[in-house]
Amino acid sequence: MHQFPAVDRPLTALFVDCDSYFASVEQHLDPALRGRPVGVAPVLAETSCCIAASYEAKAYGVKTGTRISDARIMCPGIVIVEAKPPEYVRYHHRIVEAVEDCIHVEAVLSIDEMWAWLPLNLRGPATVETIGRRIKETVARDVSPVIKVSIGAGPNKYLAKIASKMRKPDGLFIIKHCDLPGVLHPLDLRDLTGIGRNMEVRLHAAGIHTVESLCAATKPALHAAWGGVMGDRLWHLLRGDEIPDLETSRKSLGHSHVLPPDSRPPDRAWPVLCKLLHKASERLRAEGLLAGSITIQLDFLRGDSWTAETHTAETDSTVALMRLLDKLWRDRPEPRRPLLKVGVVLTRLCEHGNYTPQLFDAVAETKDGTGTTDTAKHQRLDATLDKLRARFGRKVVYFGSVQESRDKAPMRISFSHVPEPGVEGD
Repeated sequence: MHQFPAVDRPLTALFVDCDSYFASVEQHLDPALRGRPVGVAPVLAETSCCIAASYEAKAYGVKTGTRISDARIMCPGIVIVEAKPPEYVRYHHRIVEAVEDCIHVEAVLSIDEMWAWLPLNLRGPATVETIGRRIKETVARDVSPVIKVSIGAGPNKYLAKIASKMRKPDGLFIIKHCDLPGVLHPLDLRDLTGIGRNMEVRLHAAGIHTVESLCAATKPALHAAWGGVMGDRLWHLLRGDEIPDLETSRKSLGHSHVLPPDSRPPDRAWPVLCKLLHKASERLRAEGLLAGSITIQLDFLRGDSWTAETHTAETDSTVALMRLLDKLWRDRPEPRRPLLKVGVVLTRLCEHGNYTPQLFDAVAETKDGTGTTDTAKHQRLDATLDKLRARFGRKVVYFGSVQESRDKAPMRISFSHVPEPGVEGD
């Protein structure tokens, strides 16, 4: 059996992964759902899909992305509930607090994942196991006995994350350096973070069909399979080496929404699309970014779709972006056709302090002799609205274009962006 070099790497990372998080929160909120198969959908429509499934539903093959109508066939008796993002955010922050009571949370990675750095005096396997059990007990006591977490630990964050998934649900597993690579061999290639369907095909083409053969591969072989340094990184991570995370910059920001039947006529879909843009614009400003391009995405009821894009000078103004969205909307084909899904994406992002304003456009905007541009007015308007909505809730004030969508397109959760507690969902 292939063995890695005998270098003793201590445990340095502990990973916490909530089990079937959205579904378990639903089962906590409604005791009648406990022990029953549950699917969580963004909207109660048979054409929608599950964004989460309880373990009782997973036993029947229902998973994220399963169409609701298919889930009912696969799992007779499944209960489909509409997602409650504000509740998921609320319980997320409670879980973070519970973990923080046991060990400092280094970083929250998503709505259902976080990790902690293990200090030098807390790296012994027995000590780490004690910490893991304490986290489980604290979550059960202070949050809910229904919401379970799986915990993993390893010589680096990557292996700790894999360990957290190896004994799900409600698991606790430690990958020690001396157990590598054999402890990984029973896994499938797709069980490893960073290996999706396309990457699996490329690995097969390179003659790598199992995790055992992956671990045995040379660094140049993985570099070639990945076509770059990501293969080098995985080679080191599988051996328990600690390497810094790659610095990444956000490429796009957007929202989409599957429309319920009563919102599919174009005149009903338009306010929903406006609301999605308003949410994206607010996030843009919150993250200190500007957008230089906006894309509209429409899925029609009969199955085909349409996408259009337009460029602009970098901006974070809701009014300016709305004008562009309105033009794209008016240019759509067959304007009377009902819609199934709408979306908007902001791209060509840059940091607010890292761009050069367009001087001549700013001068042209000055019309009243005061020297105040439309851009400056829009900035003050956006800043005022953002403060009011952050303090009193997002329904206290809004643009008139979303009037008909106040109860449509509710808050959705990006797994990499968790709203702060106490902020009401759109």
